Amino acid sequence: MKEIKVGLLGFGTIGAGVVKLLKENASLIEEKTGARITLKALADLDITTDRGVDVSGIHLTKNADEILADPEISVVVELIGGYEPARSFVLKAIAHGKHVVTANKALLAVHGDEIYAAARAQGVEILFEAAVGGGIPVLSAIKGNLAANRFSTVLGIVNGTCNYILTRMTQEGADFTEVLKSAQEMGYAEADPTFDIEGVDTAHKLCLLLSLCFGTRVNLKDIYSEGITSISAEDVNFAKSFGYRIKLLAIGKRDGGQIEARVHPTMIPIDYPLADVHGVFNAIRLTGDFVGPVMFYGRGAGRDATASAVIGDVMDLGRNMEAGISRRVAPLGFLDQMVAEFPIKPIGDVVTKYYIRFQAVDRPGVLARIAGALGASGISIASMVQSARSSDIVPIVIMTHEAREADIRKALAEIDGFDVIREKSTFIRIEDNLT
Repeated sequence: MKEIKVGLLGFGTIGAGVVKLLKENASLIEEKTGARITLKALADLDITTDRGVDVSGIHLTKNADEILADPEISVVVELIGGYEPARSFVLKAIAHGKHVVTANKALLAVHGDEIYAAARAQGVEILFEAAVGGGIPVLSAIKGNLAANRFSTVLGIVNGTCNYILTRMTQEGADFTEVLKSAQEMGYAEADPTFDIEGVDTAHKLCLLLSLCFGTRVNLKDIYSEGITSISAEDVNFAKSFGYRIKLLAIGKRDGGQIEARVHPTMIPIDYPLADVHGVFNAIRLTGDFVGPVMFYGRGAGRDATASAVIGDVMDLGRNMEAGISRRVAPLGFLDQMVAEFPIKPIGDVVTKYYIRFQAVDRPGVLARIAGALGASGISIASMVQSARSSDIVPIVIMTHEAREADIRKALAEIDGFDVIREKSTFIRIEDNLT
């Protein structure tokens, strides 16, 4: 039986999961690939801390070059994360003719074109199933069984930290700050949660989903990103009363020759399957012209789920190597020369429905002034709620019909300047017309 030797860069939580899975399911992996996959070496700056997994028979080193230059190692698994030194290590592995498996969505979102081109030039493969959705096999499905479809939309709840926070805010009526602190104490949020709660992590993943679904190169800077820090318990409760739940949603839509690419808190109807994705779970909903809507659901992070996706990629490489083939499927699922550059629609041109909340002085004529300003910008009101008075300041909530975002922003800039408005207005986009 052929032996495929693997080198692992990064021995953090996911790296430990990879070691555990390769050890515990070795015989099953052999039965399914026809090859023995062996972890020959592991590189990390800390090789002394006990990770609770068996590392016997694995060469441990602090020097990544020992793995990158080892002629016996044919597959490098990169689990360092971030941009550097991950980028340099991946490019060096490719230059040495090694296939690469990575879970690094940030790296591919920013440096993907360079890495794909290097892999193409060397005739090696770059696989990254674990980069989106942890253990959810969505990327391989897009490139494989669903490849015959033209996709019109991709919607994703792909950040477990934000989904956990919003779930608890919905179920308990708690405030964002309170839940974030609890999430950090429980290990569901990083000590510095900025990438998660500001939508950056979700935007990285949307970059990859857009490229695979629409065959387009995407610049991360072109994706409109907005986090969940401004969502209040009050907004969550109003959403409930209107029949919605708030989720941080990655949204990609094909709109003629343009692509909508945006990440932001979104109200979705409570009877939609995406609204029932709770806690740290993830879900991705695709709509293809022949398959129709399809939703993938599961653990979007965590040691074992992510390790499952990583080793799945390694096994795919093992099967290909056993068959003597390489690059049967291009990294993005499209032939390299067919990957296009569709323009990203500016956020101001996006048309959707909106929830708007004002904090206003309770006096006659306030509603008329607000409605007049919205109407002057061409915004039609679908419904309006003014809470019972408990002080001189009351929340006024308006749900609009479809409107252009630039018009919403123009109207709110005017209304926020009214002497009867006490706080900057809050608005949340609504997605309730999914096909």
